[in-house]
Amino acid sequence: MPEPSAPATLDTIPFAEAWTLPALFERRCQRSPHAEAYRQFSPAMGSWRSYTWGDMHALVRRWRGALARESLPPGSRVAVMLRNCVEWVCFDQAAQSLGLVVVPLYATDNAENIAYILGNCGARVLLVGEAQHWRALAPFAPQLPQLSRVLQCAAAGADDTGGILRNVDAWLAGAPEAQTRSGGDADALATIVYTSGTTGKPKGVMLSHRNILADVDAVLQTVKVYREDLFLSFLPLSHALERTVGYYAPVATGSAVAFARSVQDLAEDLTTIRPTVLVSVPRIYERIYAKIQQGLEARGTPARQLFEWAEKAGWQRFEAAQHRGEAPGPVAEMMWPLLRHMVADKLLERLGGRLRIAVSGGAPASKKLMHCFIGLGLPILQGYGLTEASPVVSANRMEDNIPESVGLPLPGVEVKLGAASELLVRGAIVMQGYWQDPAKTAETVDAEGWLHTGDIGEIDAAGHVHIVGRIKDILVTSTGEKVPPADVELAIGEDPLFEQVMVIGEGRPFVSALAVLNRDEWNKLALSLDLDPRADESLRAAQAKEAVLQRLEPRLSPFPSYARVRQVWLTLEPWTTDSGLITPTMKLRRRQLETRFAQQIEELYARR
Repeated sequence: MPEPSAPATLDTIPFAEAWTLPALFERRCQRSPHAEAYRQFSPAMGSWRSYTWGDMHALVRRWRGALARESLPPGSRVAVMLRNCVEWVCFDQAAQSLGLVVVPLYATDNAENIAYILGNCGARVLLVGEAQHWRALAPFAPQLPQLSRVLQCAAAGADDTGGILRNVDAWLAGAPEAQTRSGGDADALATIVYTSGTTGKPKGVMLSHRNILADVDAVLQTVKVYREDLFLSFLPLSHALERTVGYYAPVATGSAVAFARSVQDLAEDLTTIRPTVLVSVPRIYERIYAKIQQGLEARGTPARQLFEWAEKAGWQRFEAAQHRGEAPGPVAEMMWPLLRHMVADKLLERLGGRLRIAVSGGAPASKKLMHCFIGLGLPILQGYGLTEASPVVSANRMEDNIPESVGLPLPGVEVKLGAASELLVRGAIVMQGYWQDPAKTAETVDAEGWLHTGDIGEIDAAGHVHIVGRIKDILVTSTGEKVPPADVELAIGEDPLFEQVMVIGEGRPFVSALAVLNRDEWNKLALSLDLDPRADESLRAAQAKEAVLQRLEPRLSPFPSYARVRQVWLTLEPWTTDSGLITPTMKLRRRQLETRFAQQIEELYARR
């Protein structure tokens, strides 16, 4: 891979020197006041604006003064529902320094869900971005009597005449300096992060300063991050992975963070910002992979063959470097410079050309996808975690990267297998509990401090963790066969035809799938079958379903016959957070999907 501009300065502030999140921020601002901290696109300027740590320190003092005027006692909850931006950081740091508890919300979540969270945690202040965010929530205001202030970043639509809704600029105006209230209590509650609620109402995970900083400390012992590194932040900061690894970790290391404009602008932002570190969920890599496959299909067999040669040769080189396989033969070695120039470098340039670390977490990534990117020189490190563990539990290392695993446990983290091979986790990263739910807390964290993850795991002889599936998600067919749906869905999702997939079959005689198709790929497939791609009945046509099932065969051939899909229901209508069918972190709400499409599911099984 292309060498980045030699990042070499380790300037990490360890947990032992900063016991709370605001203390970590203060130490960073003191240590490197003139270094770049954040980069953000300004629509008004039409360009990217840079903020130093000194700039951020001044801004946070201003926000702290304004927030102090709200006269909230320590421990009060305040919520933030913004896209990733400097204002998010200012609000978070100001609130933490006053001893307030920050509750992050997804700007893409539906209003009913957000209102439930605001009511459940008793939020006193809410920060939103646009007027429409509050307009959507306003009908629920009577159910939120504790909410005394709503702050809106956008100037339009805010009422600055004394009502609950205030424009941020007006709210900040004339704010006095306020001293930090936060002392050195690492065990004080720092944040309540609500889980995505795939199987019911969201649960509020209580994380202390110690929980989060212990995780940051362990991550940075695992992967070196330098002061010269530049992160591109596009996963929502309400996602625990982005907040810990993409926000607090750069504060600890003095690295800069650029806030991506949007997922739609991500391709352009990658080439403009040219990050050295990228933190993502597999879905982003899947989209890039799907575009690569579409491009190869359009360019024909020679291009695909060249790509496969480069991927295979690169993978052999990677395995040899990891001391797990023999080096490529002399012909492959001789061809590699050409293959790298014609294939690998072109892919890496689309990602900015400087990436030295790409993190994949939040969900499992497919083996084929990982082999492809790693073989072409993108050093993806897959990890595992959950919000209840702050969130990172294990991760691969640059020098010990087994993509089929989620790596070794972080330093200071214990793992073991419990009943039904459930992965159990113990350490300083384990949450304090669920907000106002002691029964669920006791069910999840046992008396010995072991966090019951709900994930089925395996631990190999070297200690690497492998995630097999979710205990509750395992399908048991009417014939008694057990099928891990997530693994089957991952395999199907490698085909660019599929945007979203849910495998079903609990208590049924065979496995079926509900699938949202990519419109461009569907157009090509429909036309090849002499079907009108614009007609809904084409998606129900027997030849369309047969063609889709044929495309699935090579993807599902590694699975036993009982785990292969035998019927499909197709649609072009995506599953969204607004429809309540996926979570803000893009996880399937399986129960809601099964309810919404109950009739279609019954029809799939009535035909056999």
